[in-house]
Amino acid sequence: MTKLVATRLAGMLLVLLTVAFCTFVVFYLVPSDPAQLACGRPCTEQNLALAREFMGLDESWWQQFLDFLTGIFAGRTFGTGATAIHCAAPCFGYSFQQNTDVVTLIADRVPVTFSLAFGAAAIWLVFGVGLGVLAALRKDTPIDRITLAGSVAGVSAPVYLVGLLGILLFGFTLDVVPVGGYVAFAESPLDWAWRLILPWCVLAFAHAAFYVRLVRSSMLETLNEDFIRTARAKGVRESTVVGKHALRNVLLPVVTLVGIDLGGLLGGAVITESVFSLPGLGGLLIDAVHQRDLPLVLGCTLFAGFLVVVANTLVDLCYGVLDPRARLT
Repeated sequence: MTKLVATRLAGMLLVLLTVAFCTFVVFYLVPSDPAQLACGRPCTEQNLALAREFMGLDESWWQQFLDFLTGIFAGRTFGTGATAIHCAAPCFGYSFQQNTDVVTLIADRVPVTFSLAFGAAAIWLVFGVGLGVLAALRKDTPIDRITLAGSVAGVSAPVYLVGLLGILLFGFTLDVVPVGGYVAFAESPLDWAWRLILPWCVLAFAHAAFYVRLVRSSMLETLNEDFIRTARAKGVRESTVVGKHALRNVLLPVVTLVGIDLGGLLGGAVITESVFSLPGLGGLLIDAVHQRDLPLVLGCTLFAGFLVVVANTLVDLCYGVLDPRARLT
């Protein structure tokens, strides 16, 4: 297990370095000059040169990348003298348009996005896995057909459409849940959950559909395996056969899908946050793109990539727990 952890961590660092390099090159070679946006009006050639020097854009692109990496681990200072701006480690850049470092801007939005992602994930895992197992055990019954029909609807319907219909039905027509806004957990846990219940259900409905179909097909395949027939022949209780032997094998592909979905959502559920007016990372990234705030776009992209890599690394480690054979690979 120690070798597995060390290998996965080394791979994670390599992937993150590659993501950082590619993202930096893409966003800093596009035809948009951050110094031009920060120069103000009127922007003379002299002022533009001073702005580039202050922001560190007068150096070669590879030197800028090295400075960016150094800032992540040791912090970074923009400019000199009394007007110098220090960005403490980990420094993912500095937004000169909002006059604050990127990490602070991301940290302000992280609680919203994390609350949305983890709450929705808990719901879709419970219902997706539970309904998938139930449909497999009740194959070709009305329960199975209804579950499959619901999963088809969940897979087919766009998230924004489900969100708008949820707002119209439960927010305006029935008026049973709030349709927007966010309350911090520290202020009121009850209001925090109550205002997120509809976004949670919308995201869960869209994602649970995939889990239902995946779990159902995997469970049907597993129940026909020889070791399941052997366990039943030995008189093992059906609940043990399903819960301990079959479900453990079914969870392997589910863990992979959870890592991909949750890692992506933690980087910002752009559509859901926009529909429900939630001030999360998705909205921060969209605003940064509209304002052409390249340091903020770069920081959000790298942070999202970091979360995806971490989530997939945790998936690999979970494989070692669920399937001992994975520890040997």
